[in-house]
Amino acid sequence: MYGDVIAVENVNLEVSEGEIFGYLGPNGSGKTTTIRTALDFIRPSSGSAAIFGLDSRAHSTEIKLRLGYLPGDLPIYEKMTGREFLTYLFNLRGASNWDYVHGLAERFDADLERLIGKLSRGNKQKIGLIQAFMNEPELIVMDEPTSGLDPLMQQEFYSLVEETRERGCTVFISSHIVPEVERLCDRVAILREGTLITLEEIRTLRERAHHRITLEFGEPVPISAFSNISGIRDVQAEGLMLRCTIVGSADALVKCASQFEVLSIQSEDDGLEDVFLDFYQTESHDLAK
Repeated sequence: MYGDVIAVENVNLEVSEGEIFGYLGPNGSGKTTTIRTALDFIRPSSGSAAIFGLDSRAHSTEIKLRLGYLPGDLPIYEKMTGREFLTYLFNLRGASNWDYVHGLAERFDADLERLIGKLSRGNKQKIGLIQAFMNEPELIVMDEPTSGLDPLMQQEFYSLVEETRERGCTVFISSHIVPEVERLCDRVAILREGTLITLEEIRTLRERAHHRITLEFGEPVPISAFSNISGIRDVQAEGLMLRCTIVGSADALVKCASQFEVLSIQSEDDGLEDVFLDFYQTESHDLAK
């Protein structure tokens, strides 16, 4: 709690070793508070957290030596160069592979010679990412990791996360960017106003994705032939074209269409964007009742 405001309530999570876990929600939903509480940067009014099987409060120092952390507001020494800052952290954490650090800097095209205070937001973020990965930790926790990165560097980050998982590292990513979480994560928890709405595997959520389908027939077809298909929405017919949205599998739609002469089928979707919005709209509707 912050004063009389409940920041996070009844959030129960368990992240498996070696998985990439997404923590998804809009700005202000409680994602950062959850992370800071779990890492013992702030103390909860009630509840507890364990990392590596250790109580995060009683074993705070030991835990922090075994993980990498990128906060959303990285406290960085702006009068140091990137190299000086990373060297300081390298020695502080007892890291042993400077070649790996240098490789990360080359990979992200990071400028280590300029004062950090003179770097752009995106270039500061590169320094933040390097320090999170530099000691090859068992767990990496990141809050909005691609903030400020250009598309090329975002792709480089995605590749690095996938490579890191291959060596057995667990990755926890807090983000409000749905495609980012969909691309990287095995499971995702969705948070709204400090409350956990759902926790599911990405592949399960994909089964709820909305597909906008356009079919072209050899002759006009009756809408009634399609209106009772499970999961179908917004069926519209115009001339030889039939347009609709279907949630989940399109198998029943395709089978129904096969009784007519089909000239073409086109499908497009927004990935999990619509699924995410469905959760929020449903929750908002429930709260309004």
